[in-house]
Amino acid sequence: MLLQPASAIIAGVVLLTVIGIAYGGTFLLRVVTGKQGANALQKSFFRAGHAHAGVLVILGLVVLVLLDAAGVTGWMHVAAIGVLATAILIPAGFFLSVLGRDPQRPSGVIALVWVGFGVLTASMIVAGIALIVAGAAAVG
Repeated sequence: MLLQPASAIIAGVVLLTVIGIAYGGTFLLRVVTGKQGANALQKSFFRAGHAHAGVLVILGLVVLVLLDAAGVTGWMHVAAIGVLATAILIPAGFFLSVLGRDPQRPSGVIALVWVGFGVLTASMIVAGIALIVAGAAAVG
């Protein structure tokens, strides 16, 4: 299996972003050990943001590799970038919606979570259909 050149570049950049996710883990560790002040809402949202970032980056890389392995090109290949974009949108919604000293509820920035969910859903539908079409074409 050979990655398309653009996919190799995207994968390399995404792997470098894992450094940021790891740093986020050290922040989360400070929060849960009480070394960084945060209320219960912030702790929950920080955990959710961090977990979604890691899982969505892995999912995005898997989708990228699967689409390349199946020979999917063209606009359907954008599905992998859509999944990777959700690794920014959803965690940003969690983290940014509870900024401040003692928020009692998330701000309107929580809408990023829902936007990310929409992008994720659309991207997974496109990627799934693209893989089915590619597999059917290879069989037939």
